Amino acid sequence: MKENTTLRTTLIGALCLTGALLATAAKPADQTTGNNILAGTWSLVAADVIRPDGSRARDYGAAPSGSLMIDSQGRYSLQIFKAERPRFLSGNKLTGTPAEFEAAVLGSSTHFGTVSVDQAEKTITFSVQGASFPNWEGERQTRRYELKGDELSYRLAARPDGNVPISVWKRMSR
Repeated sequence: MKENTTLRTTLIGALCLTGALLATAAKPADQTTGNNILAGTWSLVAADVIRPDGSRARDYGAAPSGSLMIDSQGRYSLQIFKAERPRFLSGNKLTGTPAEFEAAVLGSSTHFGTVSVDQAEKTITFSVQGASFPNWEGERQTRRYELKGDELSYRLAARPDGNVPISVWKRMSR
């Protein structure tokens, strides 16, 4: 009888230890991947380009708007809009003019998926699941970033014309 109690206690202890080890292994590695350093809601401050001559210019107009949301597991959703996009005169998205469609497409950038951060390398990698520019879907895009307090900025790869897009975000109050 005493052997059964000892065996039962040992088995229960082993199961508890196994459960604790599995729970620890299943936790997201937020401290090593850095995803938690960016978790939150961010508001767009600037969507500019750095020209080949080093000058900076607006890429999405004088007052772009945007939102970047990153959860603690590294899922994200990003939207950038040019404020000067004209409204469709017909009021119907299906009957827009070619110029209205062009302004709508070129005046916005949206995508979602997962994001990871390498703090040592100062890089952020977006694994794009869906995007308003379909060519980005399925891509992994790595960008250099800077995080100063509640301001995040990162640069994209240079465009064919040599311009380097830069996005600047401000973390919303928690």
